[in-house]
Amino acid sequence: MIFIRLFLVFFMIGLFTIGGGYAMLPMIVDQVVGEGWLTFEALNSFIGIAESTPGPFAVNTATLVGFQVGFDNFGYVGALFGAVFTTLGVVLPSFLIILVIAKHFNNFMKVSWVKDALTGIKAIVVGLIFAVVLKLLITNVIGSITEVKFDLFALIIVVVIFTLKLVFKKLSPILLIVLSGLLGILFYFIF
Repeated sequence: MIFIRLFLVFFMIGLFTIGGGYAMLPMIVDQVVGEGWLTFEALNSFIGIAESTPGPFAVNTATLVGFQVGFDNFGYVGALFGAVFTTLGVVLPSFLIILVIAKHFNNFMKVSWVKDALTGIKAIVVGLIFAVVLKLLITNVIGSITEVKFDLFALIIVVVIFTLKLVFKKLSPILLIVLSGLLGILFYFIF
């Protein structure tokens, strides 16, 4: 059944991803597109929505994917079940792991190989995040490999937001998200 498959896929994503929401992106993209549930372009839109809505990014993405897959298969009731199963799937591993770590935290941090492993994992997470950001940037500004379409407006928005963040380091991410949305409305709706 599709709901069990959704739960298991997102449980595995939640279980094997270290580093939070952005580190989950490569696995989410690989699994969701690989399963044929969504196209990369549709998932790209969901990522944008998840990023701009309140709550944890990866949980929002999982919920949106589950909602869409459930809706595609069983309508609105399926959408509700899909959203619940994917959300539980992605959150449950972290909850269980944190529960165990909280109980034995001091013992974990005394083991030298655990500290060394966590240091190595940090580098991997940065690499994974960079790869996904680069792929999203290329997809949004240039287009897909099969259909190259340069999007000047997307490039302008990326440059404006990146420049503002570099110049004003303490600029709120909320303000940047709102500004990105307003620029998107200005460029794509008005022009």
